[in-house]
Amino acid sequence: MSPGRDNATSLWHKFLSIAPGLYVLLHYHRSWFRYDFAAGLSVAAIALPVGIAYSELVGVPAIIGMYSAIFPLFAYALFGSSKQLMTGPDAATCILVAAALGPLAGGDPERYLPLMVILTLMTGILFILAGMGRLGFIANFLSQPILAGFLNGVAIYIVVGQLPKLLGITLNSQDFFSKIAEIASRLEESHLPTLLLGTTLLAALVSLRRILPRIPAALVVVVIGVVAVKVLDLQAQGVEVIGEITVAFPTHRLPALEIRDYATLLLDAAAIVLISFTSGVLTAKSFARRNRYEIRPDQELVAFGACNIASGLAQGFPVTGADSRTAVNDNMGGKSQLVGIVAGIAMLLVVVFLAGPLASVPDAALAAVIVVSSIGLFDLAAIRELYDTSQREFGISIGTTVGVLVLGVLPGIILAVALSLLWLLAIGSRPHDAVLGRVPGMRGFHDIQDFPEAKTIPGLILYRFDYNVVFFNADFFRDRIRQIIAASDTPVKWVVIDASSVNVIDATAFHKIEDLKDELAQNGIVLAFARAKPHLSSFFKKEWWDEKQQKHEEFTFFTLKGAVRAYNLERKAMRKEQRLETTTPRDNAKVGEHPD
Repeated sequence: MSPGRDNATSLWHKFLSIAPGLYVLLHYHRSWFRYDFAAGLSVAAIALPVGIAYSELVGVPAIIGMYSAIFPLFAYALFGSSKQLMTGPDAATCILVAAALGPLAGGDPERYLPLMVILTLMTGILFILAGMGRLGFIANFLSQPILAGFLNGVAIYIVVGQLPKLLGITLNSQDFFSKIAEIASRLEESHLPTLLLGTTLLAALVSLRRILPRIPAALVVVVIGVVAVKVLDLQAQGVEVIGEITVAFPTHRLPALEIRDYATLLLDAAAIVLISFTSGVLTAKSFARRNRYEIRPDQELVAFGACNIASGLAQGFPVTGADSRTAVNDNMGGKSQLVGIVAGIAMLLVVVFLAGPLASVPDAALAAVIVVSSIGLFDLAAIRELYDTSQREFGISIGTTVGVLVLGVLPGIILAVALSLLWLLAIGSRPHDAVLGRVPGMRGFHDIQDFPEAKTIPGLILYRFDYNVVFFNADFFRDRIRQIIAASDTPVKWVVIDASSVNVIDATAFHKIEDLKDELAQNGIVLAFARAKPHLSSFFKKEWWDEKQQKHEEFTFFTLKGAVRAYNLERKAMRKEQRLETTTPRDNAKVGEHPD
């Protein structure tokens, strides 16, 4: 084979490694098609009305919501590692987009749409850069309680925002609590035809999802809404509809932006990446476990990036993994990424050939779809579980929810991240630790709090610290050792740190440990480490080595057993030395020594 062909083959294999969906499609099993085709049509039946509904949430024309629902599916089918995940508009992501663009656009639609496209492309680029940097671990950055609290806040925020469309009124208020107050004070102004239509469609949607979960309830409700508008001539009675749909890619001029505007958009894009990837990859992992395969989080970053770039090039808004559409795919037995392609083509055909009837979709129907989808974000079970298992995490979750409602969605993300960091600091600042002893009938050394029958070794403290020793817990580490020494029943001669749980000791902590070592040495106490990671053992040997010390006094031991053995040898040697020092001259004479 020629070198040129070798290079081409190598490049092709590299491309397939970043396009796992394409690899699956190239090795497609014909037996999958009937499942993928049925699942694709079912997903399309859900995704199209949801895309239209979420365009209302973002505040853009319906066609943009459709494009955002269609084109990312093709991108994910090529680059995604999940066989079930469906991408598209998501309630939390859409409300983030609206919150980000509103202040920058200043109410000008000529600025709003181009800014949205820039934000979408920035989001895609950040996703891909994160994937190239192997930052898939950011999915774990927001703890489950904090993510649940954030999504609960978003769900409540969205539902309240959709109530005016169900009531047929227009609000003047902007913030959450002012909206509630205004809605309560203006209930009598509700537009009766809109109210009746909206509540009927909402009840129908909830009932259909419960009674007939396998049918596309959102599509059925939208169709019912269109039929009602046409048959009852509701538009003439003041019921709002989405209006004419122009099936063409809109063209935008780049608005005049300052550097700070781009910086703001970049920060907004980063927030969208964090939230949308965290929720999206959790969905992908959940369905991958159910179907017994693994996804690649780093690859998912690239796939989400491709989806958002596809959406941006189609003049759409940011997208992520979609829970409800993924569940429909899985329930219908979808086998591969071809489901997304089938769904995308089906929706594209509807948009091209059925745009006319879609113009009569009532706003109340879209509000009903958004409300029900948003309620799906609300995780009451998680809140109950937290209340029963961890009062602290329950409080943090509720605090995040309240923060979203009081501060707004984007500041709510900052609050969520800050609470995540504070939670980590709270855990790490006073981590679990243990004094270890021997338990009769058991090997090794164990926490004396867990085993009251455990026996410690007189004069020796075996202390385990179950966290890294860093700047924010170094004082706690030092103080705990002091407390344990002070509480000992016998004079302490050695303190051995079981460092098996320690991966990092930063500069601040090292200096405090060094000070503690010197402090203990002045009181005749040796500070040693056991079971330390190789890099920490090497560091201590280098920094603490004293040529005058004996080999067993290096104070870094592979095992606790080795440390105990060294301690016992030293105690034995000291006792022998003490006996020699106290030997009388008569005793020395008995062994042939002169008293002089």
